[in-house]
Amino acid sequence: MTALTLSTAGAATLRADALVVGVAKGAKGAVVAPGAEAVDQAFDGKLAAVLDAMGATGADGEVTKLPAPAGLKVPVVLAVGLGPVPEKDESYDEDALRRAAGVAARALSGTKKAAFALPVEDASAVTAVAEGALLGAYAFTAYQGGAKKAAKADAAKGPLGEVALLGAKPRDKEHKAAVERARIVAGEVNVARDLINTPPNDLTPEAFAAVASATAKELGVKVQILDEKALTKGGYGGIMGVGKGSENPPRLVKIAYTHPKAEKHLAFVGKGITYDSGGISLKPAGHNETMKCDMSGAAAVFSAVVAVAKLGLEVNVTGWLALAENMPSGSATRPGDVLRMYNGKTVEVLNTDAEGRLVLGDALTKASEENPDAIVDVATLTGAMVLALGNRTFGIMANDDAFRTSIHEIAEEVGEASWPMPLPADLRKGLDSPTADLANMGERMGGGLVAGIFLQEFLGEGITWAHLDIAGPAFHEGAPYGYTPKGGTGSAVRTLVRLAERTATGDLG
Repeated sequence: MTALTLSTAGAATLRADALVVGVAKGAKGAVVAPGAEAVDQAFDGKLAAVLDAMGATGADGEVTKLPAPAGLKVPVVLAVGLGPVPEKDESYDEDALRRAAGVAARALSGTKKAAFALPVEDASAVTAVAEGALLGAYAFTAYQGGAKKAAKADAAKGPLGEVALLGAKPRDKEHKAAVERARIVAGEVNVARDLINTPPNDLTPEAFAAVASATAKELGVKVQILDEKALTKGGYGGIMGVGKGSENPPRLVKIAYTHPKAEKHLAFVGKGITYDSGGISLKPAGHNETMKCDMSGAAAVFSAVVAVAKLGLEVNVTGWLALAENMPSGSATRPGDVLRMYNGKTVEVLNTDAEGRLVLGDALTKASEENPDAIVDVATLTGAMVLALGNRTFGIMANDDAFRTSIHEIAEEVGEASWPMPLPADLRKGLDSPTADLANMGERMGGGLVAGIFLQEFLGEGITWAHLDIAGPAFHEGAPYGYTPKGGTGSAVRTLVRLAERTATGDLG
């Protein structure tokens, strides 16, 4: 991962390959943001005028490269847009700083070292800039190389090598802690991205479980893996029903972090379909190519637990990874089959492409057995949620309005777009089956909500629960923006980590 340091050097004296400054959108044109005063002096106080002449406006995500004047120790100045100038007595929005740092880091791909002189007035701003730079510098290059590497050098530059963060205080405990937190959280988001981007022929359920096991042992965190024999013996009909059509058998992974002073226990449950063909209800042409991302929920849960462990938070957090590959074959579950779930309920499978709720059902019941204070599941669950909220926003459903509101506020705080969604009781009737206790499909309209209602059937009594449907933002197919790359995004990792932090401090609202 890109190296990150706090530097005491001034913007005019630090030697680097590029210097990043912020520019905001003012009423009369570009406005140079705090942190770039020495750079402005090197431009004889005319940096804003030069940027105006170059067409820069300060708009969010805008990048303008300038040759550095003689007074600086860098060859290039990169001005990145921060959006509107803050109102009087207000600071720059943290996610605006995070996005700007991400844009700058990506624009400097292939550069060895860059100094970032963005506004860092407090520890929160330090975290935002550091996190944005590390997330923006991300590149998935594991499968690029070999004899063709030289020919692809221009098209596949490596990430920015080092970020020197200026304006922060290296000896300040809060600033040092802010940078360390950014390293850990951004690092684990990038691990989730790597997992999501890994081709499904390499990231099978068994391979994912092995990654979790190796990481857990390295951290001293407990891990338990149920293979297909244990799942069959234990009655996990949902997970086995989804996975039995594949040559790569399913797994249920438990990764548990505990703290001796913890007073609360959170359970995170992740959908981990390492490849989703739709099963017998095969997806149509054009809908299979990105289905390696259907394990994004499990990736988010895994990375969040690891981040919590590395941060040493005073809260117990257990992650459950429900891993399976959904494939069509002679042994696959058929539409019309009835599965007996881990909690004993029977489910008529009307559509084998509604498989995520089946593996989650078993995992939610298992997680409930430990009676945690709250359960949050994360899943790329429904296309209906994408239709409702678009490609950048995840939906939040819960059986407790206050908990749903808290998660929405937390997601907003860390810069992850989300929206509270209801669980209308009238939609439950659509899940009735004449053959089994319930069906895995209900009404077409409100399909994302129907999926949430299905999941409720597998919760332990009295347990606070929330469901995050990240089908939209989990995998980005367009051009990169802000600190979001093309491909796996690591959606929900930062929300889960902040939830754990607030639970540990008793500040959940």
